[in-house]
Amino acid sequence: MLSIIGKDIHVQFPIYDPRMRSLKYSLGIKHLAKGISRVTTKSWDVGGQIGTGETGRIVVKALDGVSFEVFEGDRVAILGRNGSGKTTLLRTLAGIYEPVSGAIQAVGRVFPLFDLQLGMDLDATGIENIWLRGKMLGLTTKQIRDALDDIADFTELGDYLHMPIRAYSTGMALRLAFAISTAITPEILVLDEMIGAGDDAFIARADARLKTFLARTGILIIASHSTSMLRQWCNKGMLLEHGRLVAQGSLEDVVSAYQSEVAAERR
Repeated sequence: MLSIIGKDIHVQFPIYDPRMRSLKYSLGIKHLAKGISRVTTKSWDVGGQIGTGETGRIVVKALDGVSFEVFEGDRVAILGRNGSGKTTLLRTLAGIYEPVSGAIQAVGRVFPLFDLQLGMDLDATGIENIWLRGKMLGLTTKQIRDALDDIADFTELGDYLHMPIRAYSTGMALRLAFAISTAITPEILVLDEMIGAGDDAFIARADARLKTFLARTGILIIASHSTSMLRQWCNKGMLLEHGRLVAQGSLEDVVSAYQSEVAAERR
């Protein structure tokens, strides 16, 4: 059974500055850290907590003790204001960031889809890029070969598939990237905002393909500010605030907590 479990995850980003090399800075850093520690999270609306790491260096605590359990069939929305830690959490799940403490246990392959065109070669043809991007996504040679006709038909690029994608318009390149990325069957899919594809004439077909793609995904974890879109795709939610997980459970409960948080901020 597919699952991904986070146990007390802490992610910190140290603040580097050339002044750290100076004796004056070294003598003053403890006083600065004490001053920062007296600032509460109510003093600002966005960003992780600022504090000191084990070495005494100033750090941003992007994730601060986040724990959760997600299982096969779950569609989880990550909510929170800008700087709350949503993208950091997704990138940590994808293995891009390594926690300073805590652990992530995944049963199944985590597939991050943050950039549709990642790894595509402008000087290679559309067909060659199907192979390049397919291999990057972890598809086997047989899987790519089996998907070639479907991808080609969906893009409607015709002879352009035999031309370098440098000759494509932005919309054409996005069509190809979208078709390739949605040809897989991910076990654990991690998305930072919903993916889109091209011009208005293409959107209806893209939407249908996207629905099929998400339906065959074992676990979906997506961050977005669009509660209407999240209601369409998700059944559970997690709410982050200053790097801390402050609510999790049913999507409606978490959306309600998020909206209350936003309303309080506007007062």
